[in-house]
Amino acid sequence: MTDTKILEEASQNLSADLAALRDDITKLTASVTKLVKAEASATSDSVYGAVDAARQKLSDSASDAKHRLAGASSDLEATIERNPLIAVLIALATGLIIGLLSRARK
Repeated sequence: MTDTKILEEASQNLSADLAALRDDITKLTASVTKLVKAEASATSDSVYGAVDAARQKLSDSASDAKHRLAGASSDLEATIERNPLIAVLIALATGLIIGLLSRARK
């Protein structure tokens, strides 16, 4: 009978240990799930922040280029108005050079 009693106690201890192990695995799974969700959220926030920063930088660069182009256009118009003869001669020379270059390729 003592062997039976020892076996019953060992069986109960094993069952208790298995139940505790199941609980530990469940808690560990929950902790890992929370950690993965937190990391995924932080990563997505970081990516969204980087995309917004890149979008803003691109918008600023485009706006700056637009202002520079408008300024260069205004400067060019003012130069042409001050020196119309030189502007016509430059246009004529440019046309001739382009014509000669395109003719030489044939």
